[in-house]
Amino acid sequence: MKSRSQDQSLSDSRELDRSYDPLTGNPSSKPNKKTLKQRFLKLLPCCRSSSSSSITQSNISDDDHLSTVRYQPQRLDHLVHQTNFSKKELQVLYRGFKNECPSGVVDEETFKSIYSKFFPQGDSSMYAHFLFEAFDTHNNGSVSFEDFVVSLSIILRGSITDKLNWAFNLYDLNKDGCITREEMTNIMDSIYDMMGKYTNPCIRDNAPKEHVDNFFQKMDKNNDGVVTIEEFLDTCQKDESIMQSMHMFDSVI
Repeated sequence: MKSRSQDQSLSDSRELDRSYDPLTGNPSSKPNKKTLKQRFLKLLPCCRSSSSSSITQSNISDDDHLSTVRYQPQRLDHLVHQTNFSKKELQVLYRGFKNECPSGVVDEETFKSIYSKFFPQGDSSMYAHFLFEAFDTHNNGSVSFEDFVVSLSIILRGSITDKLNWAFNLYDLNKDGCITREEMTNIMDSIYDMMGKYTNPCIRDNAPKEHVDNFFQKMDKNNDGVVTIEEFLDTCQKDESIMQSMHMFDSVI
């Protein structure tokens, strides 16, 4: 449940320069680490998927034999080197993923269904679509265990630059290397749709546009109508509030 101070920040134009955390779209605030951890772990459950994937021989756990499924993850030692998680952490994450996801992958509709439970007061389907595409690094319509833990590792344990690159990729909807005003408008509209219309106080109708205008005023240094990764990184790294928000997930899991 959002606090009144979080809701107020959305309706007060003086707070337009506050950053949003790239995973939930909520304004940055003092996070409750227990709540954040529970939310991330709730992303693990997923249902069967009809997507076909090549099977790779794997040994994700020394003491946990993998059942035969349509998709199996890479070997544990490879994922340890590929992520910032320890062997034990990966084993725990995989057991949760495997128990609820025998196929080894999650499709977009299932991902949307899971994410909607976090925001029952609004429509999270569009934001979940954008988020799913950021997790679906192979663009094959499904998110595997590797896809999930690699992104999760960046969000939770990555360097500032890694986190900012991940956020930029989320906002760059067509993946052409720059963020347009249309793309940022779509992102902001999806965030406000997800938050719902019945917040207290009510969100102003022009709030998404004001956020987009503020984003481009800060980020678009050469006023060419697009924000490049260089502009994005340079602006974010010089903004204290954004830098603080990048640390909000540290040591969550």
